[in-house]
Amino acid sequence: MDFVDKNDVKGKSLRPILRAFNGSSSDIESSAVITSDGFTLAWVLDESVDPDRFGAMCASLLALSSRAADEISRGELRQVMIEGDKGTMLLVYAGNDAVLALAIKPTAKLGMIFIEAKKTAKKIEDVLNAIG
Repeated sequence: MDFVDKNDVKGKSLRPILRAFNGSSSDIESSAVITSDGFTLAWVLDESVDPDRFGAMCASLLALSSRAADEISRGELRQVMIEGDKGTMLLVYAGNDAVLALAIKPTAKLGMIFIEAKKTAKKIEDVLNAIG
């Protein structure tokens, strides 16, 4: 019996979703699906970005943000937004253990990006649930 790496199957199933998401708007520069413990399952990132390091940093941001939200009684964390002078970074939960991370151009209309990110996060959640 051959061993099947579920993370490889997940990555192959998620990459087309990320490519379609990135292609839906010229304002989306890159995206990735990361587990809450920092493992990067799939990505469409700039070549200069190390997906493993990016995943670890996103997981750290999520852990701290979640603890801060708990501390001030904001309920369960749903998303994190970081705005810089060169653009915005958005982390959106895609189920219990996955996160959609994206980099957005500074000129983007964030409302539409947020709506599409939530839809894409739901697609990611559905795929991950189907794979198990």
